[in-house]
Amino acid sequence: MEKGKLLEKAKEIRRNCLIQVSSAKSSHIGSMLSIADILAYLFYEEIKEGGRFVLSKGHASLALYSVLYDKKYISKEELKTYCKNGSLLIGHLSYRVPGVDISTGSLGHGLSMAAGMALANKINGKGDKVYCLLGDGECQEGSIWEALIFASTNNLKNLIILVDANKLQGYDYCEKIFSEKRLIEMLKATGHNFYEIDGHNFSEMGNAFFKIKEEKNCKASIIFCHTIKGRGISFMENKLEWHYKSPNEDQLKSALLELE
Repeated sequence: MEKGKLLEKAKEIRRNCLIQVSSAKSSHIGSMLSIADILAYLFYEEIKEGGRFVLSKGHASLALYSVLYDKKYISKEELKTYCKNGSLLIGHLSYRVPGVDISTGSLGHGLSMAAGMALANKINGKGDKVYCLLGDGECQEGSIWEALIFASTNNLKNLIILVDANKLQGYDYCEKIFSEKRLIEMLKATGHNFYEIDGHNFSEMGNAFFKIKEEKNCKASIIFCHTIKGRGISFMENKLEWHYKSPNEDQLKSALLELE
């Protein structure tokens, strides 16, 4: 897909997230905006038929719901029920939603499930890839490292791990809790193929996936994506409060104008 079309897909994800988060008076808009470009590239360029996706940072569920709406898994009316009483579209991902393979939201669990799915594909002789998107704050969970060791032991070449490194987590900057430099060193030390990119740059994403396809080893791959929390909305970018805050009516209007 052309870069311009990918940009529009990402903008549409952002629009849907802003509108529905505001309507539901829910949270996590900053996390949704930081992964919009990554999801646009994955679902409109990279993931082929048979490929599976696990959004381990399940609190950013609405970004994925927006893609599933565009791909006609869910309706516009259903999208409008996000985080409202009786809706399937709950704040953290549920496998009951068409197009969602795994329920996530308890941070650190998604990669373990993705690694199991990748191993199953390998045992069954299927070449299908499994993609898993983590948060940088989420990488403080011990289960992430157990899964990385498991992937290394089992040579899961068909597992692609993306880290949404937006520098912020629930209550503080990630750097104050665990340094990014140290996190990168530890990820590299697991022995997997490692790539570091701008997570809002489609060309860099494309180059990373091309290099993964060219790798001759049997290792899983990690793409460390430097992103901006609240990306695309000036008054939300790099602001801690937008992890839990929802835009009011005036803020929503301002945000949508910035996306025009």
